[in-house]
Amino acid sequence: MVDPASGSDRDLHEQRDRAVSFGSVAQLYDRARPTYPDALVRDLLTGDPRDVLDVGCGTGRAALLFAGPGRTVLGVEPDAAMADVARGHGLVVEVAGFEEWDDGGRRFDLLVSGQAWHWVDPEAGAAKARTVLRPGGRVGLFWNMDTMTGDDRAALDAAYETVAPQLMHRNRSYGGKRAPREPVLAALAGAGFAEVAQREYSWQRHYAAEDYVQLVQTFSDHNLLPPPEREALLAAVGDAVTSMGGLDITYECQLITALAP
Repeated sequence: MVDPASGSDRDLHEQRDRAVSFGSVAQLYDRARPTYPDALVRDLLTGDPRDVLDVGCGTGRAALLFAGPGRTVLGVEPDAAMADVARGHGLVVEVAGFEEWDDGGRRFDLLVSGQAWHWVDPEAGAAKARTVLRPGGRVGLFWNMDTMTGDDRAALDAAYETVAPQLMHRNRSYGGKRAPREPVLAALAGAGFAEVAQREYSWQRHYAAEDYVQLVQTFSDHNLLPPPEREALLAAVGDAVTSMGGLDITYECQLITALAP
């Protein structure tokens, strides 16, 4: 499971209370959130972009993958606490929502956004991306989506149904199927980007119960639960994963790319 699991790309950007809720668990987010496939990073670095912009960089989980000799990486992040953690990794981060961010005339060869573009207004974000990219610059937007099915999904379903049935949608929404990104694709095409396309990268990670419970604590809708309900849910999820001997999750990392005219 990843964030988000409810709402469309078109309306999640309006839920700013969720978008800036991650700072309360910034250090945990930095430890617990999954990384991204090496193949995805290699593909986005084709052409050796010199100036990279990471939108919604969070604690720097994606930005650090794109750093390298002769390459600058600038992060834009709406949550100051998350930005502070990223700066602790040596990243340069400016605190702002992307749509309102003052680019100061700076231009980039590559704009990336890992697990964050759903918090950006699709049309305004696409227009801003076109403004800040040099001609021929690339957009790379990506999300890890789990594909849990079968017994693993059923065990977690039972934990949610018992404690927090209102979050059942999260546990069921994207297991085994692609998350809808049509508003993002349409907005990029509408902003004049060329070669708008999407692809997926499959990879796996094993979670012990403690690791998975830490991951769940970084989900915005879980983080906004009343503390007693949240603690009960975490205990139930931990028990479920323990009973399974851990979780082997196959992620499908969805990538959307486009080229600036």
